Amino acid sequence: MPSYHHIEIEQRGAVRWLWLDRPDARNAFNDALIADIAAAFADVEASPEARVVVVAGRGPSFCAGADLNWMRAMAGYSHADNHSDALKVARMFHAVHSCSKPVVARVHGDAFGGGVGLAAACDIVIAQESVSFVLSEVKLGIVAATISPHVVRAMGARQAARYMLTAERFTARRAHEVGLVHELATADTLDAIVGAVCQSLLAASPAALAATKKLLADVVEAPIDDVLLAATAKCIADARVSPEGREGIAAFLEKRAPSWAPKK
Repeated sequence: MPSYHHIEIEQRGAVRWLWLDRPDARNAFNDALIADIAAAFADVEASPEARVVVVAGRGPSFCAGADLNWMRAMAGYSHADNHSDALKVARMFHAVHSCSKPVVARVHGDAFGGGVGLAAACDIVIAQESVSFVLSEVKLGIVAATISPHVVRAMGARQAARYMLTAERFTARRAHEVGLVHELATADTLDAIVGAVCQSLLAASPAALAATKKLLADVVEAPIDDVLLAATAKCIADARVSPEGREGIAAFLEKRAPSWAPKK
C-alpha cells in the first residue's frame, strides 16, 4: 500500500479508512494533501480489498478548508498557475465523488470551505452534533467554485445559495435539515453509527453498489465532467487574481477587515 505525506491509511476488514493527518493545521488543504487524497482514491479503485471508504480527520477538526500558507502562495500566482492549481483541486473532489465504491464522511470538529466540499463529495455524511460548517469564500473575495457542484447536489440550489452568499456559520443540525448531513451523532456514538452504515454497505453487492452510484450520477443534471471542472477552476482562478481576491486573502492573513467590510 502506498505511503502518503498527510493521509494515514487504516484497513479495517473490507473498509478502508482514509485519515486526513494534518492535525496541527486542522487538516487544512495544501498541495500535498490534495495530491494525497487524489492518489488515495486512485488506489481505492485498484484495491479489491477496499469495498467501502471512510474519510475522517485526525485531531480537533475534520477539515478547516485551505491552509494559510497555501493561500499566501496562491495570492502570488499568475492566472494560469491559479487555473492549473484549481483544476487539481476540482479533480481531487471529483475523485472522491466519482469513486465506484461507497464513501462515508465521518465529520467532527469544524468543516470549513473545502472541508464542506469534501463532505459533500462523499456519498453519506455522519456528523457530530457539535460540528460547525461554513462556506466562507466570499468573505475572502473569492468563490466556492470547485466545491460548488458537490455542495449544490448535497444541499440543493436554494440552500447552497444562502450559505455560499452569506458565509454564515451553520450547525450540524441545520446541515442535517438541508440535506448535507445524513445522520447526527454524539462524540460517543459517532464511530458506532459510521460502523453500522459501513456494515449495511458491506451487506450489499459490490457490483450493484457501483452500478447504483453510476445510476445516481446519470440521473442528476449537469454532469461533473471535464468541461464543468475546467469552468469551476477558471471561476476560482479569476477570483483569486482579482483585486478583491488579493485584498480578501491579504486581509485574512493579516487578521484585519477587508476594504469592503462595513465600518464599525
